[in-house]
Amino acid sequence: MATAEKSKIEDNVVHIDPAAEAERELTDGFHLVIDALKLNGIETIYGVPGIPITDLGRMCQAEGIRVISFRHEQNAGNAAAIAGFLTKKPGICLTVSAPGFLNGLTALANATTNCFPMILISGSSEREIVDLQQGDYEEMDQLAIAKPLCKAAFRVLHAADIGIGVARAIRAAVSGRPGGVYLDLPAKLFGQVMDAEAGAKSLVKVIDPAPAQIPAPAAVDRAIELLKGAERPLVILGKGAAYAQADDEIRAFIEKSGIPFLPMSMAKGLLPDTHPQSAGAARSTALKDADVVLLVGARLNWLLSHGKGKTWGDAPKKFIQVDIEPKEMDSNVEIAAPLVGDIGSVIAALNARLDGSWKTPPAQWTESIRTKKEANIAKMAPKLLKNSVPMDFHSALGALKNVIKERPDALLVNEGANTLDLARGIIDMYEPRKRLDVGTWGVMGIGMGFAIAAAVETGKKVLAVEGDSAFGFSGMEVETICRYNLPVTIVIFNNNGIYRGTDTDPTGRDPGTTVFVPGSRYDKMMEAFGGVGVNVTSPDELYRAVSAAMDSGKPTLINAEIDPAAGSESGNIGSLNPQSVVKKKK
Repeated sequence: MATAEKSKIEDNVVHIDPAAEAERELTDGFHLVIDALKLNGIETIYGVPGIPITDLGRMCQAEGIRVISFRHEQNAGNAAAIAGFLTKKPGICLTVSAPGFLNGLTALANATTNCFPMILISGSSEREIVDLQQGDYEEMDQLAIAKPLCKAAFRVLHAADIGIGVARAIRAAVSGRPGGVYLDLPAKLFGQVMDAEAGAKSLVKVIDPAPAQIPAPAAVDRAIELLKGAERPLVILGKGAAYAQADDEIRAFIEKSGIPFLPMSMAKGLLPDTHPQSAGAARSTALKDADVVLLVGARLNWLLSHGKGKTWGDAPKKFIQVDIEPKEMDSNVEIAAPLVGDIGSVIAALNARLDGSWKTPPAQWTESIRTKKEANIAKMAPKLLKNSVPMDFHSALGALKNVIKERPDALLVNEGANTLDLARGIIDMYEPRKRLDVGTWGVMGIGMGFAIAAAVETGKKVLAVEGDSAFGFSGMEVETICRYNLPVTIVIFNNNGIYRGTDTDPTGRDPGTTVFVPGSRYDKMMEAFGGVGVNVTSPDELYRAVSAAMDSGKPTLINAEIDPAAGSESGNIGSLNPQSVVKKKK
């Protein structure tokens, strides 16, 4: 045989000559994971290093993948999730086992709820020890814990299966309705060795991971007939419409149809908020009076009062819903015309039907929206123009409204209670996917993770507008921002507490439960890590400081002193914060 000089067969056992073995090119689990990610276009990883994935991060860097190391896994996970939203590719979060994995789960669950494609990759303990509960280092059955919180969860035990595992995770994250996926990689996997040629052949490049889903022609006909018969039609654009990146098709439909549109917060900018058909400043009127409502990438969840109740008024409603998930239809109210498919394909099909027989909505309807919008804007204007000391939320946001107007390509990250609720209505957006906020769950702590990923993925300047409470969840990541020298400007609305900084402990023993240290100087945190810190007390000072920071591109934190009494309980959703009506007897 041709290789007789290098091997011989004795008693049916193959003995490999050591010299022949030395000539073979080998690979291992570390390299196969990296090669699988690179093959599928993954360029950036967000994570926290530690056992057993420290070397994986180092080797990813050496192989050209950018690795952004955070101070806490939840923030890294949030960064990966919003990277998925911005790019339509799964954002990757890499964590250590057990506690680190658990820290990443909030971000994974939030990504799934918000339909952001994300993959949480965690190292883990060995199966044989976990299953017998023998007390391994950070022992935990991570796969079982992750499954209820994401779209899919996979574990890879053999190096030869790494390519398939990564491919399945990618496809699951982006196909259909996007979401979070968990990929479990036990420590022993990384050190497994195999033939390099066989390893290369085991890798899988995912082909067409999110194929178009074309709506049924009959469904399109049904929707068009409903819209044609509407006296007061309304389009609601959700963050799914922003994610779809079907910007031209959506704009063409809105403008050709003449229908007023209402953007949900992360859909702001698909068309400018200043667009003549925008009903954003007349939201209450539009929702109450509309008779046919077209939902595009928006769900009738709590953010839209589940499609019923006082928010929607007494006028009878018929709903048309565009969603890639059939089970979403009729989730709260009857959907008269379900349009199942990807948003780009559905809107293209609707555009094709806007022919010569199409009539724009009655002028009485569009005029009523315009009149209400102008009245509300005029009513709000004096509040935004006040140059008061101390600032309230309106006057401070009025200054930031002008900053964004002058820099429409900047990304705005926003979280808090009053800081979030009021900014949604005050700060106009002009371009798609430029407003990033707490999304469906309203979860606090997304701020710094979102801001970091926004800067990394887009290369553009980022303005993060934070309540002082919300900032506390991820504030240590200002060091990460400085370490990577990212063009992020942070504004903290500092009113000394949650909602307000004026609560007291009736016993006189402790501070009120919602109160922070009065007069805190968050700007000093930024200075401690080499960034720029600024303290401001008036809207004019705030405008000048933020403008200078955005123009410089330097990591900057601006501590904006807000009247401690200016906030309201739970912002605009105080009804969701139950209060006791029972008085305790003394």
